[in-house]
Amino acid sequence: MRKLERSRALYAQAQQLLAGGVSSDARRGVQPVPLYVDHALGARLWDVDGNEYLDYVLGQGPLILGHGHPAILAAVKAQLDRGQVYSAQHELEIEVAAAVCRLVPCAERVRFNSVGSEAVHAAWRLARAYTGRQKILKFEGHYHGWFDSALYSVWPPLDAAGPYDAPVPVPGSGGMATSTAGDLVIAPWNDVDVLSRILDAHPGEIAAIIMEPVLCNTGAIAPVPGYLAEVQALCRAHGCLLIFDEVITGFRLARGGAQELLGVTPDLAVFGKAMAGGFPLSCLAGRAEVMDLITAGRVGHSGTFNSNPVVMAAAAAALKELERDDGAVFRQVTAAGQQLMQTLRDVAAEANVPVLVDGPGPVFQLYLTDQPAVRSYRAFTLTDRAGMAGLHTLLLDEGVNIVGRGLFFLSTAHGAVEVAQTGQAFAAALDKWKAG
Repeated sequence: MRKLERSRALYAQAQQLLAGGVSSDARRGVQPVPLYVDHALGARLWDVDGNEYLDYVLGQGPLILGHGHPAILAAVKAQLDRGQVYSAQHELEIEVAAAVCRLVPCAERVRFNSVGSEAVHAAWRLARAYTGRQKILKFEGHYHGWFDSALYSVWPPLDAAGPYDAPVPVPGSGGMATSTAGDLVIAPWNDVDVLSRILDAHPGEIAAIIMEPVLCNTGAIAPVPGYLAEVQALCRAHGCLLIFDEVITGFRLARGGAQELLGVTPDLAVFGKAMAGGFPLSCLAGRAEVMDLITAGRVGHSGTFNSNPVVMAAAAAALKELERDDGAVFRQVTAAGQQLMQTLRDVAAEANVPVLVDGPGPVFQLYLTDQPAVRSYRAFTLTDRAGMAGLHTLLLDEGVNIVGRGLFFLSTAHGAVEVAQTGQAFAAALDKWKAG
């Protein structure tokens, strides 16, 4: 059993100072107390009580090169001696912009922000200005940031979500400006027939359709074959833009993101997480014809920390590593992820526990379910999410840190040793989970 005395003491202190005791709601569900990290390196981190963990959270995905990658740290340390923030232009932003335009299929122009929510906000503003329309169509289970305009129907209770073929916007928080619901149309994902009918019901109203091209905020759900191309065709037929939210998938599944891997190029895309190796950066990329509304001054876009030189130094170093040897990083991480996925399947079969392990490899989901596949948010709700929360705690006790809902992120620091150790920990955790 883990020692947690120092962690408990810090959490008790934090609860008197921080609302909820943490700085992000995504960290609230860790039991019995939130994880208090002392330091991290490679594929591992150590908490303030001296417990060691194999880390598959990786900062919620940014650390595809692992904790403390020397090239990124060296670039950041060098830039710190040159300045922290300029409120002016510098060469690094051009270097990073050139790399994004070289790697990402849709990227003819880019703009930088700090977090993904900002980039989504900018993409929606551009889409509305370009089309002259107001409504955005988003899908159940897809997360596009915590701003009021976007935080709808991410994980809605089904008794409030409306019919499958006509979902209603469900706010994700109290205090939201619910008037923004009128600018959203909600649809189930991975069902092109229902999407076509919903678009027909809103002629000339939809500015853009936005989606995670691989749904990683609800499981790790791939689009069914042909779906992305069919959505793209519907966008063209209805005169709306296609936006990919690649904050998770970008620079994680392939050098050009999910759009490269899956062969469908959107009009606009947003990126974050892995592109700066653990530093706060997001990016809006897209067709010049659309992005040049910013150039013309018709769409406003600003921010004090946009293209922060320290962050851009990290991004330049990270992208160099991701491009090296024709993208060898992605082959390595995909192979390690697929090996771990099969290991978890084998362990669960040996323990006679029904699981589904699914995803592309660099990110994947462990579901407690006897379903052969999960292809939508509503199918995800049928998995044993309470059981997964309990299994998450048991995995922490065995020294494995995953995203609480069952999501695994892989890095170049995860190899055969880490896969074997994770399999052993999973077997021990399943034994305890079965025993209750």
